Amino acid sequence: MIAIFSSVIVVCLITWVYFRWVNVRQFWKRRGVSHLPPHPILGSLTFLQRKNPATWMIEMYQKFNTPYVGIWLFWRPALIINSPEIAKNVLVKDFEFFRDRFLSSGSSDPVGGLNLFTTNDPLWSSLRRRLTSVFTSSKLKAMQPLIDTKTFELVERIRSTENKTKISLRYLFTDFTTDIFATAAFGIKTNATLTGEDPMRTVTKAFMEFDMYRGLNWISIFFFPKLVDIFRFSFFPKSSTDYFTRVFNIVSQKRASNRNTESKDFLDVLLKMKEEGANNGEAISDHIIIAQAAIFLFGGFETSGSILSFATYELAFNQDVQEKLYNELKEVQMQSKDGRLEIIKLSELPYINAVTKETLRKYVPMGWLDRVAALDYKVDDNLTIPAGTPIYVNAIGMQHDSKIYPDPDTFNPDRFLPENEKNIKPYTYLPFGDGPRSCIGKRFGQISVRHGIANLILNYKLVPLPGAPKPNEVEFDKRGLFLVPGQHLHVNFVSRNQD
Repeated sequence: MIAIFSSVIVVCLITWVYFRWVNVRQFWKRRGVSHLPPHPILGSLTFLQRKNPATWMIEMYQKFNTPYVGIWLFWRPALIINSPEIAKNVLVKDFEFFRDRFLSSGSSDPVGGLNLFTTNDPLWSSLRRRLTSVFTSSKLKAMQPLIDTKTFELVERIRSTENKTKISLRYLFTDFTTDIFATAAFGIKTNATLTGEDPMRTVTKAFMEFDMYRGLNWISIFFFPKLVDIFRFSFFPKSSTDYFTRVFNIVSQKRASNRNTESKDFLDVLLKMKEEGANNGEAISDHIIIAQAAIFLFGGFETSGSILSFATYELAFNQDVQEKLYNELKEVQMQSKDGRLEIIKLSELPYINAVTKETLRKYVPMGWLDRVAALDYKVDDNLTIPAGTPIYVNAIGMQHDSKIYPDPDTFNPDRFLPENEKNIKPYTYLPFGDGPRSCIGKRFGQISVRHGIANLILNYKLVPLPGAPKPNEVEFDKRGLFLVPGQHLHVNFVSRNQD
C-alpha cells in the first residue's frame, strides 16, 4: 500500500513538473515574442562560464532584428530590450514601474545586500539622496591631491620596472584604482600603485578571482536571487567584509574626535549620514555604512581598471589616435604653471573625453541594465508583461550596432567629438545607465580614467608587442559577469623623456 501511494506521489509530481515546464516553455511564444528555445534546466543561461555575458548580449542583439527578445532565467521568463525608445521608457519615463533591480544579495549578506547597487526601495531612495552630495564638483575637485599622487606613482611604477613589456595591464591598473577608490571610500593610505602589494589590494585581488563556488554565488545573486538566502551566498567574500569592518571601525573612531562640519570625502559623508540618522531617529546601522564604502570600492576599482587596460591596449595599436591625444595633452600641460593636469581642465578636453567614451562604447564593463517590473507593464501595443518580470536593457548590444556606430569593431574616438556626438541616437550609449538609478560614481570614475590615461601618454609612447593579439582578438573573462580581459595584456612602454 505504501509503495502504491509513493508511486502515485511520484507520478503526480512528474506530471506537475512536465506541465509546469510546458507552460514555462510556451510563455514567450504565446505572447508572440521572438526567442530561442530554452534549456529545460538553465533556460537561456547555458552561456554561463562559457562566454562573457556581454558577448552573449551582443550575439542576442545581432541575432534578432526585434525591439525585444524573450529569455528565461532558469525557468523564470525575462525580457531583453534592444530598442532605445523602450530603454528610455524603462530607465526614465516609466521609472516608477522599474525602481528596483532584479539582482539581490539577500538578508544573509548585509554588506553585499544593503549597498546602493543591490538594495531596493525604500532604502535605495534614502541612500541615493544622501550620497549624492559626495559627487558635487567641489568635492571632486578636492580629490586633486590624491589623483596627482597616484598618477605620479603609476608613472614611477612603470619607470622602475626593468622589463616594461612584462607588465600586466589589468593588474597594473587595478593596483592604481584600488588605491584611489580605497582612499576615497575608507580614508586610508594604500600603496598598491607603487608596489603591487597592500592589505586592501589583497582584498580587491580576491574580488577578481572566480572559482566554482564564487561563480555560484554570483549566478544566484544576478539571476536567481531566491537561492541566496537558502544557501547563504554572498556578494563579497567573508574575509573581505571582515576586513572592511575592521578598517571602518578604526578610521571612524579616529575621525570621531576630529570631526568638521564640512564633509571632505566619501567616508565623511557616510559618517555624517549615520550621525544625522541617529539625530532624526532613523536607524542607520554600521552594516549600511560599510556596505556603501565597500560597493564604492568594488564598483570603481575593477571597472575603471578594466577601461584603463582596454584604452591603453587600443592606443598602442592605434598610433594616430595616440599621437593626436598626446598633442592635445602636451598643449594643456605646457599651459599649466606647474605641469599639473587639473581635474576641471582635463574634463573639458574634447579628445581625451572622446577616447574615454569610445573605450566605454566598445568595452562597457556592465553592458546590461537589469530592472524588475513592479506592476503589469505595457511594453508596446503588442506586449504587456506581468508584474515581477525581469528586464535587461541591452546597452552593449546597441553600442555595437553597425547602423548606429558604423564599423563598430574599429576603435574610433572621432565618433564622440562634439560635432559628431550630437548625431548619436539618444539611449544608444549607456555605459553608466540613465535615469534615477544611473551610476552615482560616474564622474569620479571618469576622473580616475582620464588622469591615468593622460599621465601615461605624456610620459610613454605605447607600442604593441610583436605577435600580440590585436584588440578585437583579445579574450574576455568567461567566469565573471563584468567585461574584463580574460588574458594578460602587455604593451611596450617607451619613455618619451630620458630616464
